[in-house]
Amino acid sequence: MTAHDRQDVPALGVVGVRGGWSSELLAARAAEACGDAPLLIELDRVTLDLSTGRAMYEGLDLSKCSALLLKKLGPEYSPGLLDRLELLRFIEGRGVRMFSRPGAVAGLIDRMSCTTTLALAGIPMPPTVATEDLDGAVEAVERFGEAILKPLYSTKARGMRVLSPGPNLRAELEDYKREQGFFYIQKTIALGERDLGIVFLGGDYLTTYARCRKPGEWNTTTESGGRYAPFDPPEEIINLAWRAQNLFRLDFTCVDVALTDDGPQIFEVSAFGGFRGIQEARGIDAAKLYADYAARRVIK
Repeated sequence: MTAHDRQDVPALGVVGVRGGWSSELLAARAAEACGDAPLLIELDRVTLDLSTGRAMYEGLDLSKCSALLLKKLGPEYSPGLLDRLELLRFIEGRGVRMFSRPGAVAGLIDRMSCTTTLALAGIPMPPTVATEDLDGAVEAVERFGEAILKPLYSTKARGMRVLSPGPNLRAELEDYKREQGFFYIQKTIALGERDLGIVFLGGDYLTTYARCRKPGEWNTTTESGGRYAPFDPPEEIINLAWRAQNLFRLDFTCVDVALTDDGPQIFEVSAFGGFRGIQEARGIDAAKLYADYAARRVIK
């Protein structure tokens, strides 16, 4: 039997990044849920033959899996991830169940796409300006007083800049335009000491944790010294987060919510959600819950 003839594929595979804590954890939990060996798939090593429908990865034909759980499409967000989603969409079309579906995830890879969907649905968000025009970007920062310049493809505040009006503003924006080409500018809001991650599994509320910022930092990410803590939001905040995530119909996600003097506001809906904050703040093994959720739906 050749490598291309192997049929012993696990029922549940995990699309992720080798060495990534969340990817490795979900692969282990998926293996436990279906009694198979772990299968962690890195998409840059998948070869898809559209004429035969085979999607080969390390000698395994992924089209023989019952389902794939999408944890990470690559180590960093980039426009290239959209092409990887198309690869997964083809495999899905051949009968492999996806958690979450590639079409749903596609609307969240690009920050602008997510924002557009939320804004059209009337979800409260920080004031935001999107433009390619340098004069429009300068005017937005001057009007906001202070703003966050956010790349369209990033997570955990990577690449974000705090901008204020001043003599160097136009030059800084010119440099950014040469690098990125598009301005996504969001007014700085009075965030307080924390923001929230509100988690949903299968569209149902699971739990909430807070990200508490380190004194002197403008964001709450752990990369900037933030820490996780338990938090129990009122029902109206949970309902707002539910409305936001329901626009995308993901199987597992986390909604980032800011608590402001003007009420709760949504930063974004995560394409994949995270496990560490839930585990550290709440003691919940979300990876196991997610794997069991998928296994119940595909394993007879």
